Amino acid sequence: MKLFLDFLPIVIFFAVYKFTGDIIMATAVLIPATIVAISYTWIKVRKIEKMQLVTLVLVILMGGATVIFQDKTFIQWKPSVVNWLFALVFFGSQFIGEKTIIERIMGAQIELKNKIWTILNLSWVTFFTFMGIINLYVAFNYSEETWVDFKLFGMLGLTVVFILIQGIYISINSKSNDLPPTQ
Repeated sequence: MKLFLDFLPIVIFFAVYKFTGDIIMATAVLIPATIVAISYTWIKVRKIEKMQLVTLVLVILMGGATVIFQDKTFIQWKPSVVNWLFALVFFGSQFIGEKTIIERIMGAQIELKNKIWTILNLSWVTFFTFMGIINLYVAFNYSEETWVDFKLFGMLGLTVVFILIQGIYISINSKSNDLPPTQ
């Protein structure tokens, strides 16, 4: 349900854009859709994750600027800003606290060596940085419609592929693989 709610505003943005061909209108609908999705999460579980909150604030600020100034550039920059903020937070977690963010998120479910947690965390830093760069490349080198398609399908597809690769890496390097087979 959480994943559905996280992607629902993006799907609504996409649908409105495809129906109207108007990125300003799609952005104007994205803002309340995001507020409603996050409000629903708050009502159901009484908790909003920091990443959701950052995304909400940036949707309101950059989406609002897009609507007010009638300039799509703000909403096109939003995915890059979000990704780069996440990259900074993941990178900063290398130096703050005893565990990286990725270990804090997944450490209760899997046991990995510290070196592997570091590699996973830095791979997320690299991924978020890359996603921010590729978003801007598509936004400013291709048509608006191509960017909207990429925002939903391209970014989601790249994220799924990255997560699958991480899953394989984790399974190869999990400490349970280090144990001798039981008889």
